[in-house]
Amino acid sequence: MRHVPGRPAQQRSPLGRRLTLVAAAAVLPVAALSVLVTAAPLSPPLGPCSGPNCPSTWPPPHNGDVVGRDATINVFVGGNYTVQGRAAEAEGKVVTLGDLTVNKTGGGLFNMAVAGVGSRVVPPDGTDFVTVGGNVTVHPTNTVEVGGAANTSGALAYGNLRYGGTLTGTVNVVPTGQAIQDANAKSQYAGLPAQIAELSTCAGTATANGTVTVSGNQVAFTGDGTSARQIFNVPGNIGSLTSAADLSITGIPAGATVVINMLGTAPVINTNTGTGLAGDPFTDLRSRLMWNFPNATTSTIMGGAQFQGSMMAAQPTGTTSISTPGFNGRVYLAGNLIQLGSSGSEVHNYPFDGDLPECATPTPTPSPSDSPTPTPTPTPSPSPSESTTPSPSPSGSTPAPSSSTPAPESSSAGPTTSAPASASASASGGSQLPDTGVGSAAPLGLAAGGLATAGGVAFWVARRRGRHS
Repeated sequence: MRHVPGRPAQQRSPLGRRLTLVAAAAVLPVAALSVLVTAAPLSPPLGPCSGPNCPSTWPPPHNGDVVGRDATINVFVGGNYTVQGRAAEAEGKVVTLGDLTVNKTGGGLFNMAVAGVGSRVVPPDGTDFVTVGGNVTVHPTNTVEVGGAANTSGALAYGNLRYGGTLTGTVNVVPTGQAIQDANAKSQYAGLPAQIAELSTCAGTATANGTVTVSGNQVAFTGDGTSARQIFNVPGNIGSLTSAADLSITGIPAGATVVINMLGTAPVINTNTGTGLAGDPFTDLRSRLMWNFPNATTSTIMGGAQFQGSMMAAQPTGTTSISTPGFNGRVYLAGNLIQLGSSGSEVHNYPFDGDLPECATPTPTPSPSDSPTPTPTPTPSPSPSESTTPSPSPSGSTPAPSSSTPAPESSSAGPTTSAPASASASASGGSQLPDTGVGSAAPLGLAAGGLATAGGVAFWVARRRGRHS
């Protein structure tokens, strides 16, 4: 581990045009953002893969050679990021504005940015692989590794750990990456929690045009077969803390974005559905599937699946717990993240390419004035000694700018049938697409783990990927 004096922050990435609404979001009630007007993809540094070496196709989780590079954030945490249990890896670019704390049960290795098993699409070499706005605390017997082996020929994928506070514990940064203390580490990302909250809140107001049907532990999502955005609203849970649900999804047109709004304040998703393999309906939808938690103070994603799709959560004081063997997609939280699991929990780097609903802030209508219109004062005629040539108007003057939750749900999977309201053109995007007839749920898939820890470059080159202690 090397401590390097702080250097100027890297060139700032644009936060996207939606940040024009952030100032209004900070002062207006959430309801004021519920005017659904259009849709758009997420803007960098969020959403689709970015950079010149994005893969043309994204493979299922594997432990082969690195197949591409992705400069987009895969895991963003507006609060604190805590690693517990037997959590194993977080692949792709990771940013947390708060503290990073690694305290695994029994200790062991936690890989960041480069995973032994994952999409094997990693950030560009020499960039900040992991950014922590606060302190990095790695408890005794734990080790964090930033970077890793790029291929079986011995090449390394390397990048920096940039942190704003203190660093305690064992962190291995793969050469020639560096551990860099930088008090301004989080500054370029400071606006992202408000942006994520705005996007999540807006999507949560979209009118459902798909139905959710629950029968025992079977949860079926049925789209309308035509709309460019398929919206499903789930008021309760999917499964429970003690029982996993099997999922199916049909009626989704080719190329449509799927938004599943988990509308409760403490929603649970517990499922064994999801493999990450081609032909699995949820895998086929992964790059356009968003699980949204607009109201959650706590949210839980668990079960035995390779969970497919991205997620976002709006509440800055909320906490999301992920304990699936694999989470395959972006994780965008305004609040906190706990990654844990009894047999390894991994977040894998996969993009979100869909179009989310976009809301406009209503413009207040000014109240009419109660004052009568004043009568203009007559201008006196000039005296004979005065010049009648008008004086030039002053130039360059600029006018000053004018200033201007559901109750907690039970552990049930929700109502037996949730019928959609009529879909407005704005909620569906006004586009009609052919129905692909995406079919039923796929069987359980379990992720492989990571690696045992050791020191030196030879370890990163020669180590066998695929198992965590």
